[in-house]
Amino acid sequence: MQHITEPTDRSEAPRGTNQSGMRAYNERLVLSLVRQHGALAKSDIARMTGLSAQTVSVIMRALEQDGLLMRGEPVRGRIGQPSVPMSLDADGAFFLGLKIGRRSADLVLVDFQGVVRGTHRRIYRYPTPQAVVGFVAGALPGLLSVLAPDLRGRVAGLGVAMPFQLWSWVEALGAPQDEMDAWRDVDMRAALAEVTGLPVYVQNDATSACGAELVFGTKERPKDFLYFYFGTFIGGGLVLNGQLHLGRTGNAAGVGPMPVQGPDGRMRRLFDSASLSVLAEMMEAAGESSDHIWEQPDTWQVSDAVLDRWIALAAEGLAGAILSATTLLELDSVLIDGWMPPWVRARMVQATQEAFLRQDLSGIAPPLLREGTLGAQARSLGAAAIPLSQRYLIDQNAAAREA
Repeated sequence: MQHITEPTDRSEAPRGTNQSGMRAYNERLVLSLVRQHGALAKSDIARMTGLSAQTVSVIMRALEQDGLLMRGEPVRGRIGQPSVPMSLDADGAFFLGLKIGRRSADLVLVDFQGVVRGTHRRIYRYPTPQAVVGFVAGALPGLLSVLAPDLRGRVAGLGVAMPFQLWSWVEALGAPQDEMDAWRDVDMRAALAEVTGLPVYVQNDATSACGAELVFGTKERPKDFLYFYFGTFIGGGLVLNGQLHLGRTGNAAGVGPMPVQGPDGRMRRLFDSASLSVLAEMMEAAGESSDHIWEQPDTWQVSDAVLDRWIALAAEGLAGAILSATTLLELDSVLIDGWMPPWVRARMVQATQEAFLRQDLSGIAPPLLREGTLGAQARSLGAAAIPLSQRYLIDQNAAAREA
């Protein structure tokens, strides 16, 4: 659990209300603060929210009785009664996250503290609705079997992270048009709700990965940041004022089509420079098999020449996209993550930083570029974060729109 510094300006902290009828909001507020800061005592919650000590006591007692909070060891040495820190109970609630990728699907079970309790993966040449629903139906019983029978009723929902308009990627995936056209009319939410019996929420995959940084990220979260995620194609997400910005259709910061300058000086789309599909094409052209990069995100076998050329190409594209975004938004940071080994991610961030600084930055306040923290699990964890946010957090912008 990450600990972040409490805002020095108290006006920026979320405020509670002591009025009746607001118990649900106040409970979400308390759970959100404990998730962000780690274990907190009642006095800490009262100071941070403006709620009365009596109100906080009632809320935290109710959350403890519901199994969502658990008591820690009393902290002595201060005047008065020892304070008792309260933290999230890992068994308080569970969430399923389904990542539907262009090359593979992952189904994960995550506990209330964000720990993955189990995961199943299916690799395919291209996704179809029937295959994905069948995968979930077949994997779910085994995944839930890791929980004691009395805990299985605490699974709060299934979040789905998937690319939008999958049928439009036929050429890039080498998939039959008729099979991919099935995505046009399928109601994925309804189909998955039928086989799981759970509430289902659907969100863009890269947006979900960005949301995972807000909920499960292991470093301090900037208030405003642009997020890039390397998958088969590159995608992104945007956080403004600490909240995930979904946009009108849920596809805000879909960075793939952003125009950037290519090596020949002509404009091209970002995903034509910065995507795993581009790396795979380079590998195949050099006589290297790319099959394993879709299966093993941590152990790539890529020649130095191909990898260096891909990183340089992707970094130049990212630098151009970041400059365009920075001219419109005053961003604190830019995070780069993806389905790749951590050492490749580190090289990508360094190369992008160097490429960004080579541009004309007159009138620009350069954002901080750094690595994301969740890597290959970001999309599936982001999917699991959707029902968590919907049920237990106060940031409603981080909750997915139901399909």
